[in-house]
Amino acid sequence: MAMPFMGDLEEVTRQHVLLAVRDGYDGLLVERLSSRQAMPVLYRVGGRLPLHSTGVGLVLLAFAEPGFQEEVLARPLVHEPEKVAVSPAALRRTLAEIRRDGVATFRRRTPQPLVSVAAPVFGADDEVAAALSVVVPQEHAEPRLLGPAVRTAARSISRGLGARRSIGHTGGPFSPS
Repeated sequence: MAMPFMGDLEEVTRQHVLLAVRDGYDGLLVERLSSRQAMPVLYRVGGRLPLHSTGVGLVLLAFAEPGFQEEVLARPLVHEPEKVAVSPAALRRTLAEIRRDGVATFRRRTPQPLVSVAAPVFGADDEVAAALSVVVPQEHAEPRLLGPAVRTAARSISRGLGARRSIGHTGGPFSPS
């Protein structure tokens, strides 16, 4: 269901497009498309991604139940591979911004500078079923342009899954009439 929309996003961005679901305290990468022009990355289907320090992970965490969010915030949180501690208060603010805007932008400095822009995919129960992202080199990152493209693809996948809820063009909840 997601592949045609992921393919469109990959064609437009010429970068990596990832689809992940929440599995315990991690994101589980269930699909990846990569343009030949995209920089090499270590993401692989079946790989696990931290919820607190990846674009797809932040989306999955932002739309998770509040009790689960607090469980994650109570754990030691470190951005890998930079080994930088994550402040629970700062992460709470970030999660609120993601819920408000309907998109997460995550920047990683090492081993290669990259930016991930991610949006939620809603299932038939109108709960977040997955997160979709595009991963680009920092020098090509334009989140203002990538955000709408990722949200549009995520919204299309959500509709295909039977969701009535999605994120509108400018962020924030959207429910069709």
